[in-house]
Amino acid sequence: MHAHSLRGGCHCDAIRVELELPRAPATYTPRACDCDFCRKHGAAYLSDPSGRLHIEIRDPAAVGRYRQGNALAEFLLCKTCGVLVAVVYADGADLYATVNSRVIEGDPGFPDATPVSPQTLSAHDKVARWKAVWFADVTVAGNESLIVRENG
Repeated sequence: MHAHSLRGGCHCDAIRVELELPRAPATYTPRACDCDFCRKHGAAYLSDPSGRLHIEIRDPAAVGRYRQGNALAEFLLCKTCGVLVAVVYADGADLYATVNSRVIEGDPGFPDATPVSPQTLSAHDKVARWKAVWFADVTVAGNESLIVRENG
């Protein structure tokens, strides 16, 4: 059982997230990717491979998808309000994801984000890192076809 449940989503609620974290939120340090795309969105990512993430697509027409860099992962953005909500990587039937900690409601007590530089990693090393640190228990409701599963 996960001890800490958090909720959030984009500004207009077209994309919602529910997280289950095994530790207190204050023990997680969000990661601020230093690539141009993430910096321009002010994103700071949060994940736990032992936790759970549920993404609810309330308005499928509002969901924008974007791939950049190695084009391996898919950014989920709201086309209505412009908020970057999450990043998803599909490996066959397995989904891995991280959520933009800034979409979490209230003040969960996260410390300031720490900078990371995934752009310095090879494609293989990025995938290995995602599998090691991102949520591995990921579900999507509302329009699962939005998640492109290229490898399976």
